Amino acid sequence: MREKLKQICPLLLGIAFASCQQKKEYNADLLIKDAVVYTVDSNFTIANTIVVNGGKIVAVGDADSLENKYKARKVVDAGGKAVYPGFIDAHAHFYEYGMSLQEVHLEGTQSWKEITDSVQNFAKRNTEGWIIGRGWDQNDWKDKQFPNKAKLDSLFPVRPVILSRVDGHAVIVNQAALNIAGIKPGQTIAGGQIETINGKLTGILVDNATHLVQHKIPEPTDALVQEAFTDAQRNCFAVGLTTVDDCGLPYTMINTITQLQHKGALKMRMYVMLSDNPDNFEYLFKHGVYKTPGLDVRAFKVYADGALGSRGACLLKPYADKPGWNGFLLSSQKHFEEVATKLAAKGFQMCTHAIGDSANRVMLKIYAKALKGKNDRRWRIEHSQIVSPEDVKLFGEYNIIPSVQPTHATSDMYWAGQRLGAQRLKTAYAYKDLLKQNGWIPLGTDFPVENINPMFTFYAATERMDQKGFPAGGFQKENALSRVEALKGMTIWAAKANFEEKEKGSIEPGKYADFVILDQDIMKAAGTQLPKVKVLKTYVNGEKVYEKK
Repeated sequence: MREKLKQICPLLLGIAFASCQQKKEYNADLLIKDAVVYTVDSNFTIANTIVVNGGKIVAVGDADSLENKYKARKVVDAGGKAVYPGFIDAHAHFYEYGMSLQEVHLEGTQSWKEITDSVQNFAKRNTEGWIIGRGWDQNDWKDKQFPNKAKLDSLFPVRPVILSRVDGHAVIVNQAALNIAGIKPGQTIAGGQIETINGKLTGILVDNATHLVQHKIPEPTDALVQEAFTDAQRNCFAVGLTTVDDCGLPYTMINTITQLQHKGALKMRMYVMLSDNPDNFEYLFKHGVYKTPGLDVRAFKVYADGALGSRGACLLKPYADKPGWNGFLLSSQKHFEEVATKLAAKGFQMCTHAIGDSANRVMLKIYAKALKGKNDRRWRIEHSQIVSPEDVKLFGEYNIIPSVQPTHATSDMYWAGQRLGAQRLKTAYAYKDLLKQNGWIPLGTDFPVENINPMFTFYAATERMDQKGFPAGGFQKENALSRVEALKGMTIWAAKANFEEKEKGSIEPGKYADFVILDQDIMKAAGTQLPKVKVLKTYVNGEKVYEKK
């Protein structure tokens, strides 16, 4: 027996030694090969192999040299498919989108009746609490007037209902909700509108007036909040998003997001702008920039005006389809000046929603005064939608970043001319002109206002058409972006807008291993194919977080 053990032991030791040696040979977690890798580095290099270790990219190049140098625990053959940096949505409402997935879906509805039918069906399945919905747009209806609450009152005399317009800048509520908020006919509010016709409330509330009811909605449970985040994440990973800018959250969300990321429930990277609120200012001024690999908080979201669709955008001259009405600013100019002064002194980023040419002019001049010339503060104007031609140069003179959403142009083009008239429309949604000011421009969607899919962003930015190919030749095509510019706007330029270009936005050694594999090469596919492109796989930190079934 002893003799047998003497013979077996060296053999076992040899096997163990060989096993240890084999384990030591691994010097990478993942190797992607046979790919067309658009690195989006400074030279826009195209490679065919990526090596990942410890959640970061360690090498990019050709298979012959990298396969000899690295032994990876997992090797993925991309089969010649195109690989891009993980897409970054530079302007979205991620949490709000997640919450909307728990509510009545009203996107694409074609009439008020279709909406009330949808609300009825939802109420039958969800029998308690407030009825909350989002996504209606009267511009899509045959009758393009704002609806009236009468039908909601008859269906729900006691249960409160609030239905947000697609842009979030207007709501319709029933009388039960108005009663809870204590809103009376003839009541007014600065920066908002409580619609009254013939002395009666219609249920339409615009901009700041929406908060009167929204603040009465009970806080969601922790379980619902987690479900909202994870549902939103699932859908976003499926379209190739790996970072989202969430525009306008309370500071209390920092701890919620951190906890979800810490326990692995939330893997989406987030750049969070805190909303314009004294409590948020006090918190971040006291604690400073909050930065982890998954969460970056250093910015504040301010609202200058409302939306064009609800005629809340602040214009220099009256609306073409509503004489005497210019829209309005949501706060006084003094307030915006005070916020800009504070943020400039404290070193935080200011990101201001501005749609109308008057709102853009006001904010550009306030920014200019606070920034005092050339700088690298990366203060942003979110949307930069209608900018007077004489004001465009201010973006370049003060390094102000226009953060735009290309699908707004192709969603609004059917009716924007009615609001603005031909002359103002010609210089609206002018993304190419805005790009020229600083040489770079971040792109987003503003979801859930628009669809979450970055392929729609890419298509709208480059082709300037809807998905039916309208209009022929593109909407104001002179302001289309090239495919290279659009890809940069969704990756490295979006990262730069967040001060994160050294850690993401391109496929380069040292950066996070966030990338996507698509079923078509968007740099070469026919324009008509771009909205149809699908994500095959999405990786965050070198971990596959989505795979097309």
